[in-house]
Amino acid sequence: MDKDGIDLHRIPQESYTDGGFHGVEFVPEDFREAPNETTMRVNERYSSLPAEEKGIHIINIRAIEDIGYVRTESTILNSFSQDPDANCKYGLYFRDGKRKVDYILVYHYKKSSFSRTLTRRIHFNDLGPRSVKHDQPLPGKGEEMNMDEKEPHMDYHEDDKRVRREEYESNLMQAGLELERDEDTKIHGLGFVKIHAPWSVLCREAEFMKLKMPTKKVYQIHQPHGLLKKINSVVQKITEPIQPKVAEHKQQTVKRLSYPFSREKQHLFDLSDKESFFDSKTRSTIVYEILKRTTCTKAKYSMGITSLLANGVYSAAYPLHDGDYEGEHVETNDRKLLCEEWASYGVFYKYQPIDLVRKYFGEKIGLYFAWLGVYTQMLIPASIVGIIVFLYGCATVDENIPSMEMCDQRINITMCPLCDRTCSYWKMSSACATARASHLFDNPATVFFSVFMALWAATFMEHWKRKQMRLNYRWDLTGFEEEEEAVKDHPRAEYEAKVLEKSLRKEYRNKETEKEKLTWKDRFPAYFTNFVSIIFMIGLTFAIVFGVIIYRISTAAALAISSSPAGRSNIRVTVTATAVIINLVVIIILDEVYGCIARWLTQIEVPKTDKSFEERLIFKAFLLKFVNAYTPIFYVAFFKGRFVGRPGDYVYIFHSFRMEECAPGGCLMELCIQLSIIMLGKQLIQNNLFEIGIPKMKKLIRYLKLKQRRPVDHEEHLKKKQRYEVDYNLEPFAGLTPEYMEMIIQFGFVTLFVASFPLAPLFALLNNIIEIRLDAKKFVTELRRPVAVRAKDIGIWYNILRGVGKLAVIINAFVISFTSDFIPRLVYLYMYSENGTMHGFVNHTLSYFNVSDFQEGTAPNDNMELGYPVQICRYKDYREPPWSENKYEIAKDFWAVLAARLAFVIVFQNLVMFMSDFVDWIIPDIPKDISQQIHKEKVLMVEVFMKEEQGKLQLLETWRDKDKKKGENCNNHSPRPSMSHRGSVSSCHSCHVEV
Repeated sequence: MDKDGIDLHRIPQESYTDGGFHGVEFVPEDFREAPNETTMRVNERYSSLPAEEKGIHIINIRAIEDIGYVRTESTILNSFSQDPDANCKYGLYFRDGKRKVDYILVYHYKKSSFSRTLTRRIHFNDLGPRSVKHDQPLPGKGEEMNMDEKEPHMDYHEDDKRVRREEYESNLMQAGLELERDEDTKIHGLGFVKIHAPWSVLCREAEFMKLKMPTKKVYQIHQPHGLLKKINSVVQKITEPIQPKVAEHKQQTVKRLSYPFSREKQHLFDLSDKESFFDSKTRSTIVYEILKRTTCTKAKYSMGITSLLANGVYSAAYPLHDGDYEGEHVETNDRKLLCEEWASYGVFYKYQPIDLVRKYFGEKIGLYFAWLGVYTQMLIPASIVGIIVFLYGCATVDENIPSMEMCDQRINITMCPLCDRTCSYWKMSSACATARASHLFDNPATVFFSVFMALWAATFMEHWKRKQMRLNYRWDLTGFEEEEEAVKDHPRAEYEAKVLEKSLRKEYRNKETEKEKLTWKDRFPAYFTNFVSIIFMIGLTFAIVFGVIIYRISTAAALAISSSPAGRSNIRVTVTATAVIINLVVIIILDEVYGCIARWLTQIEVPKTDKSFEERLIFKAFLLKFVNAYTPIFYVAFFKGRFVGRPGDYVYIFHSFRMEECAPGGCLMELCIQLSIIMLGKQLIQNNLFEIGIPKMKKLIRYLKLKQRRPVDHEEHLKKKQRYEVDYNLEPFAGLTPEYMEMIIQFGFVTLFVASFPLAPLFALLNNIIEIRLDAKKFVTELRRPVAVRAKDIGIWYNILRGVGKLAVIINAFVISFTSDFIPRLVYLYMYSENGTMHGFVNHTLSYFNVSDFQEGTAPNDNMELGYPVQICRYKDYREPPWSENKYEIAKDFWAVLAARLAFVIVFQNLVMFMSDFVDWIIPDIPKDISQQIHKEKVLMVEVFMKEEQGKLQLLETWRDKDKKKGENCNNHSPRPSMSHRGSVSSCHSCHVEV
């Protein structure tokens, strides 16, 4: 009996037999039979111990191991003689080779170097759920030694963690789970607890969680007839080469009726193969639910697995992958199949096996990849139309009259200097290349493309909603509601800790122990910090963009001083390219910084549930990353060249830097360059190189740390790692937020400024083809297997997509109106053109300036650089000429163009919004065939229960008829009247008992 009152049973001598030592099995007796007893037995493969050591305490041996005590040779157990790992499929099963490992808990422990030679496998709950004394430490976790040697001093924190693990694991056993420990691993200092959920526990939890499982009832899925059937067969034959070769992807003609699992109605379900009835994804989900709600109360408050992980009691918790995915003699499993048919760049042209992805990773991850697939498919028509628009610009560049006039050497237009003193006058024909390039993206077809993309975004959203409904039907999620999951959403570890801290303070002051919760007063400092931090970071983004503007202005002035003519002629291209690259580098760096800051800001808010945490994190991260990615583009699109002033009265920054102007062909070309470099650079560097490089680098660092921690000898090196050891070395799953975020930002590049860059959908399509396989490879080979989460939609991301789609209509309207020259051309064509053509448009958009009106010290140093003295120069604006009474005042042409621009914004926005809403209304959210199938399922389910009730009634009537007949027989053969009343009753009773 130890100091806690726990009975420590000694192992009799007969229990030791020959063979290799593999571990100790712990089998708690049934509560009804022995509520206060716990027995331990030794596997028949244990090595024999000397007779004088036959009564050694196993629990005390474990305590000695924990504190690093070096034992005498008489207590050393021989190493096992045969490798049992093949029997348990290298960690996928328990040591008996029958019970499957559904979940793994990992913990750190202190262990002497000598104890590594001892292989210990401690088994819990060998025969199912049993009752365990609540305060009892698990076997191998004793707290005192029955030996004469003095116990070394133990670390208090390590001891506290060990005690918590003992209690938690015993509570898991009380919940019905079966546990097995393994501390003899190639990773020194790590212990693994394997968890198995027996059939009874799976049934109980499936009923609690209302999991829909397939019944025996099979019905025919509605198939198209006539012409549609022929079209479908032709499409299937054409697309057969691009279909993945997995069973789950084949078109099904029949479907099993699904119903929430119930132990009382087990006869409805197909239980012919109980091993595969609950797949590995469902089993791990069930175990995780038990882990979350099972508590450890020795820390003065309830601690589930999330709290234990946060406090370092356990270092990791994860379900296992199905097995290896590469090798010659690897058994076929879902992971290997996914690697071959999905997570490979060689199958980039094939459809995704979404049903198999859902089967392996769960509905939430399955929906992400399904959405990504639909988005990528929808980019194909957008890319084709974008290419046509671009080719139209290429084909009509030689017919564009404004660009021809700008390139005409005979039209001798002298332009005003681009900077003070150092810049000289220049010919408009020198900007010929810029003007021709601008036409590629600034032509009437881009307006059509903007309207097309707005309708495309609405169609994409509707198409996804229909696809989502089809998946919900196929995956039996039609009756699933998020509220069901919200009820089971457990408080986060940080929230529980904060509540505990508050309750302890209140208990100290008021001696009250009532249930506490966090109010807005508790969170006010965090909210205030959030507000100030977000404002500061947005201001930081604006400041960096402003700094890049200063760089552009100062670099342009410095290059203008250059004596090289080639340097002066390429000033604009050089400044633009270098500034965009600086913007790209800053955006990539700030993206990572803002992601970390957004997570920190969300953590200090202490949201109660994981769902609330995720939604708040998404909002902050999206806001900061949206501002970071699009601020430089917004500046070029709507602010550059708008506030420059005029010659003789320019606007200056810090009284020395003159605001930069747009190129003669407009700012649209520069916007296109900015958008393309940022979009392509961000996708190539951040989305692809980072996703490939960073996980591999983390894996390498983790491997080197483990190698340094424990030198690997030859015998250890040859030993094959267990499945849970291999999975521990993988990167933990960090959620889908980063994956969605990069796609939403890309969706913004595709839709928000598509009027300036028609090739954006094409580059997004090429990126996504790689992105799908890259993400798939990461999930299958680089990450630990995530816990499957049920979900029927993509959550808050759908609302963000709709918001970006609506915003895209407004932004494209302003880009067409204010950034491009589309509206000024229309105004000139219909109001000012003399012959109904665009001849004279360039001259119409330029104003006159008398060089004698320059402010002192701003005129060019060299007035004769063009070879003749300049009296009048031109600049792009609508102002009165110097010979007018109101010289340099804004002309009426400016107000006419402004009115036309505003009118176009209003008309374009309302027209496209109406068309988008019309598309939304005309396309039903639920496909007709799916709604019919859902209705059919309900009718069939009612029929099944009606037949069951009728069968019960018939059986009951049969029993009643038999009961009546037995009763009549009893009355006919009753004893003589002289017999006692008690005898009659007992005789009749015997008849009833027989019935």
